[in-house]
Amino acid sequence: MNPATTPKPTNSTAPVLCLSWELGISEWKMAFSTALGQQPRRRTIPARDLARVQKEVEGAKAYFDLPSDARVVSCYEAGRDGFWLHRALCAQGIENQVVDSSSIEVNRRARRAKTDRLDAGKLLDLLWRWLLGEKKCWSIVRVPSPEEEDRRQLHRELMTTRRDRTRVTNRIQGLLFAQG
Repeated sequence: MNPATTPKPTNSTAPVLCLSWELGISEWKMAFSTALGQQPRRRTIPARDLARVQKEVEGAKAYFDLPSDARVVSCYEAGRDGFWLHRALCAQGIENQVVDSSSIEVNRRARRAKTDRLDAGKLLDLLWRWLLGEKKCWSIVRVPSPEEEDRRQLHRELMTTRRDRTRVTNRIQGLLFAQG
């Protein structure tokens, strides 16, 4: 198993600040807690504001009376933002996990509210369960190197361009056929 994705067991003497993210286009929702089931401290910051992220982490440590050198573990769902945030958080000393969004459990029978605020809280609970040793609560995504990520991006752009070309060609042919 990859040591970067293996949870380090938490013990009662070492304080841990857990942080979950919901990443939006214009703003990010953050949820902090120091224990499973604890009411999270929620914050909303402008997207991509890494200086503000560091201030919020320091503020959360003060709020929960944690030492400044307390371990910080965070997670967010893999998506549009790619992996630059993972690398930036690791550079700031934050242990981060990128989660496969399709692996997050949901109750399919119950009606479910879907908001970024609720999703951040759900991710926070799953992060605590994972830290406490429950390995199957979600799947962790392997973070590619920047070079691998760049290679993937070129391929995806090419595939998108080909689909766009096909869509436009089909539309033009349909219009011409309709006109005789």
